[in-house]
Amino acid sequence: MELLKELCEAYGAPGFEDRIREIYRREMGPLVDRIESDGIGNLIAIKEGKGDNPRKIMLAGHMDEIGFVVSHIDKNGFLRVSPLGGFDPKTLIAKRVCVISNDGSEMIGVLGTKPIHIMTPEERKKLPEIKDLFVDLGLPAEEVKSKIDIGCPVTLSQDFIELGNLYSAKSMDNRVSIYTLIEAVRRAGETDATIVAVATAQEEIGVRGALTAAHKIAPDLGIAVDVTLACDVPSAKAEEYITEIGKGVAIKVLDSASISSPQLVAHAKKLAKEREIPYQLEILPRGGTDAAGIQRGGDAVAALTLSVPTRYVHSVVETIDARDLEGCVNLLAAFLQTAHEVDLSY
Repeated sequence: MELLKELCEAYGAPGFEDRIREIYRREMGPLVDRIESDGIGNLIAIKEGKGDNPRKIMLAGHMDEIGFVVSHIDKNGFLRVSPLGGFDPKTLIAKRVCVISNDGSEMIGVLGTKPIHIMTPEERKKLPEIKDLFVDLGLPAEEVKSKIDIGCPVTLSQDFIELGNLYSAKSMDNRVSIYTLIEAVRRAGETDATIVAVATAQEEIGVRGALTAAHKIAPDLGIAVDVTLACDVPSAKAEEYITEIGKGVAIKVLDSASISSPQLVAHAKKLAKEREIPYQLEILPRGGTDAAGIQRGGDAVAALTLSVPTRYVHSVVETIDARDLEGCVNLLAAFLQTAHEVDLSY
């Protein structure tokens, strides 16, 4: 889990994924024939297939995590921020953040808000809004303004920990995908199909990286890797769980942005059964993945998402079971070894 820990603890808001690119290039480089980049910041790792006229498979896992940019610095050095991605503001109170300064250094701060002790009764009843929050770097205003500009990226800060039999960290969404792409390509070995494994940028603000990469790559089929909701907690009904922690990799049937190719879903189920990989089927009523970008980029192609069940998504305590992640890696590796066999015709 050391690689996953490194990925999760690194900072990478949408459009500012430099630290994740460094890790991906370092780990994926020895496994593929070449790595390319593009203007939006995608890293495209290409491993040529050994078959005759090989199929081209696009894999997509997004590097970015939900974050902010600095939108205002007040006279006392407090920062106001504008969100990059979807936050539940009530999860942000009293959290630590990391601000990337003008010279690229990391500055730790805290998210503050008006103390409850001086709130009016009406204010106490309201849910917090992002506009009510500010970042305190603990420095004089002059020093803050010398190091921070409008537009500097801000992400939440949290250690990667073991939590009983589980693992918890910020940005499991979607560093589990970067881990999965690297490990699956490593385990798949030589394949008949050409693998184009894309660490995508800016997924959290509209699957922008996957969409542009798919235009360039023109794949024959695509597989996205992402987290999905595991709502198996006391406050939810069984029919609302979406997935359950520890019950296996999730094979997505559909979400609000894409419908998975039925042929690819069937092939994934077949592989999971043959290789004794625990799995569950997923229908996500709200949300989407890079599969939507793959389907819509250039020529329409069959796409599928493999998901790692995750509790408390879009918070600093996103929690997974390592067995589900291992199943995701193994199922994707099996897919890469057999993708040339799938009948995609209608």
